[in-house]
Amino acid sequence: MVTFVASIMLLLAGYFIYGKVVERIFGIDSKAVTPAYAKQDNLDYMPMSWWKASLIQLLNIAGLGPIFGAILGAIYGPVAFIWIVVGSIFAGAVHDYFSGMLSIRHNGAQYPAIVGKYLGKPVRSVINVLSLGLMILVAAAFTAGPAQLMAEVTPLTFMTSLFIIFAYFLIATLLPVNKVIGKIYPIFGGILIFMAVSIGIGLFFFDNPIPNVTLENLHPKEAPVWPLLMVTISCGAISGFHSTQSPILARTLKNEREGRKVFFGAMIAEGVIALIWAAAGMTFFGSTGSLQAALDSGGPAGVVNEISNSTLGTLGGVLAILGVIILPVTTGDTALRSSRMMLAELVSSIRKKPFESKAAPLLLAIPVAVPAFLLTQMDYSFLWRYVGWSNQVVATVMLWTAAMYLLQNGKFHWIASIPALGMTAVVSTYIFLAPEGFGMEYSTSMILGGIIWLGVAAWFIKQLIRPTIHQEQEVSKAG
Repeated sequence: MVTFVASIMLLLAGYFIYGKVVERIFGIDSKAVTPAYAKQDNLDYMPMSWWKASLIQLLNIAGLGPIFGAILGAIYGPVAFIWIVVGSIFAGAVHDYFSGMLSIRHNGAQYPAIVGKYLGKPVRSVINVLSLGLMILVAAAFTAGPAQLMAEVTPLTFMTSLFIIFAYFLIATLLPVNKVIGKIYPIFGGILIFMAVSIGIGLFFFDNPIPNVTLENLHPKEAPVWPLLMVTISCGAISGFHSTQSPILARTLKNEREGRKVFFGAMIAEGVIALIWAAAGMTFFGSTGSLQAALDSGGPAGVVNEISNSTLGTLGGVLAILGVIILPVTTGDTALRSSRMMLAELVSSIRKKPFESKAAPLLLAIPVAVPAFLLTQMDYSFLWRYVGWSNQVVATVMLWTAAMYLLQNGKFHWIASIPALGMTAVVSTYIFLAPEGFGMEYSTSMILGGIIWLGVAAWFIKQLIRPTIHQEQEVSKAG
């Protein structure tokens, strides 16, 4: 219990203390005109109150991620608490803040365009493909699960449920941001918070105590903590998907000083939600072995349903069903919306002029909606495995983008470059170890991942040296 309470306090301190440090290093300009006013178009660019933007941002980046991911990560034991706290404050919140604030600084630019600005056009080309692929996978994975549940609890068939969800996706992504997202999503964000707070209070009345971090190895021996935990719990610690969502709200903020509340704050809130559900998974079932058995029989959705029903009764059951259906759907539709924006920027860069047409939003949504719909016919768990690694690669690239922005502007880059180095080690090792990757032995994966990490570290050292060389040359010319 001490570890859990201390973790909550550390997350809150992370927002109020470290959040201000990051904001000061970035250097906000409270007098600058934001894209919400400069490019107002009554579709994506329009002013919105910060509290509403914060709830929407939380819902967009969260969905079921900090619930399902945290429950799956709970099988590693209380060490999950450490990753959630450290990851949320020093990696995830920094990642989200810079993805949102750099978008504001660049007229509401999307993730690939920001990456290209600071890491170069070749990297942008790769990221265009990777990020759009991630959007397709997320839209598919976050649709198949809700459709299956709708088919179980209603007279609708799975295919009918899919068509309904995708029809909603198209409506939500084509309407102005203040019509559906701006009006309904703050309510859903409130439900997500209420659900987590209720479970958090219930934790103290469970039969089993909330476990503390100890030196005992509580996770399955065949599943080492590094790097599997860092990919299993992504939402709730750090998630590349967030960098594709932050620009949606970056186009609505009225002032740069709202960025810490919306971007940094939403990530910390998601960390608190993940912490609560990880603790619930460990505490409710009494041991990691019992939790694993529950996951094997009913999956994370079954675990959520059992905990919610036992803690909150009928209300918990209703919230669990609403959560498993609504939360992923609201993530899927914003994935489609952000992909539409990315494609608009990509097409405009190819045509060398803006892609302006009344039919443009629909034409740009279809290339993502169609393959996402087709992928829903595949196994949900199979899709989710590939979301995990690609998601963390996107996060790693965003951290390097933030580091290069800070470096190029003579600011303290270590707040981004240190977590970037850490996440580089995670994704480099994971792809060799994971069954959806190369499925190699742990020691071999560590060696190969280490080689890639050294290569990236060498590239970054070169970036650190380059400004120094340039400065020395300038001094020499002056002399």
